[in-house]
Amino acid sequence: MTTEAPPAFHLLSKPTGAVCNLDCSYCFFLSKEMLYPGSRFRMADELLETYIRQLIEAHHRVPEVTVAWQGGEPTLMGVEFFRRSVELAGKYLMPGQRAAHTIQTNGVLIDDEWASFFKENDFLVGISIDGPREMHDAFRVDKGGKGTFDRVMAGLAVLRKHGAEYNTLTTLHSANADHAVEVYRFLRDECGSRFHQYIPIIERVADPAADDAAPWSTWRDRPLYVQEGAYVTGRSLTAEQYGRFLIDVFEEWVRRDVATVYVQMFDVALANWVGEPPSLCIHTQTCGGALALEHNGDLYSCDHFVEPAYKLGNITMTHMLELVGSAEQRKFGQDKYDTLPRYCLECDVRFACHGGCPKDRFIPTPDGEAGLNYLCVGYKEFFHHVDRPMRFMAEQLQRNLAPSAIMELYASEDAARGRNDRCTCGSGRKWKVCHGAGS
Repeated sequence: MTTEAPPAFHLLSKPTGAVCNLDCSYCFFLSKEMLYPGSRFRMADELLETYIRQLIEAHHRVPEVTVAWQGGEPTLMGVEFFRRSVELAGKYLMPGQRAAHTIQTNGVLIDDEWASFFKENDFLVGISIDGPREMHDAFRVDKGGKGTFDRVMAGLAVLRKHGAEYNTLTTLHSANADHAVEVYRFLRDECGSRFHQYIPIIERVADPAADDAAPWSTWRDRPLYVQEGAYVTGRSLTAEQYGRFLIDVFEEWVRRDVATVYVQMFDVALANWVGEPPSLCIHTQTCGGALALEHNGDLYSCDHFVEPAYKLGNITMTHMLELVGSAEQRKFGQDKYDTLPRYCLECDVRFACHGGCPKDRFIPTPDGEAGLNYLCVGYKEFFHHVDRPMRFMAEQLQRNLAPSAIMELYASEDAARGRNDRCTCGSGRKWKVCHGAGS
């Protein structure tokens, strides 16, 4: 068996494929049903065992194996499927090895049985929620077009009642991207979330007429979505919005919540300032360590590239360790660096950005070279903005001191700030009506 595979990698398994009980307008993954015409879209018991066994065998060099479930909507499989997955992990784990179970869900099916199961088996549950009601319900709707906010919040309440561990995943789009502080405070205060992931929605389309007013409300009506097209839909956020969102959340977080609320993007940035490998492949020099497994055993190079050109094989025919370590997958990961345009190679924040995700590299650089990330302007704004505090926190870590001391620095500087001074976020607004409001 090949030894080219890394000692650990992340694999998102989709036991229902693209099948979901919701119909979120921006969810391009719904179109992936077209890859498997006639399928029941349910992972078979035999495949479940093959998957768990191979996943653990592939991680024989590390003490912890992450068993990660996503969709579609994985809870459609029912609780018993996941009870079996936990049993199988226990059967195949090696001495001294443990499993970390995670699941990403829209939350609408979570009841006492689900929450009790998650708590008993130490699952980390990711809840998809896009902010307060009007922002969430703009695009996260059911198959009847009705908003899902109340059902998601009810599911979250059951999780909290049982003490299950959870975090929040929030997609950023045209309905919430301009409301960063409101979204952040809602997740922190109303949802009780202590770990936030913010995922930018970028729906690529080939037809410029689709820009600003996509003529469809669901990707179920569209051809198979692939990473092609130089335009985006009106639901997509802009690069400027993304940068502004991150900066506004950072200005709130850095004053109040360091070491109590964890924002994935800030953790990733700090890792790059410290010189440690970040946990998110988007901002690593190369990628290829975050793959996707479909309900029938097909393994794809990446969750964002579940399309025929990036299918590595099927784990019922070839062990996943061979597929993960294949020359094809290694090239996929190395291409992230090798295809960077000169504009990126010469950029002063490349160490923090690394060009972003290849799926978003579809605009030209200022000098006309292809392959610049659609979010480049936003990345630059954010990484330049946080340079000083990141350097401070990195130095604290290197001295074995708490990065949270940054809050004291900001407090002392804010105390000397005039109410009519320009806000530190760079928006141009006065301090008293921006991040200084209420302070």
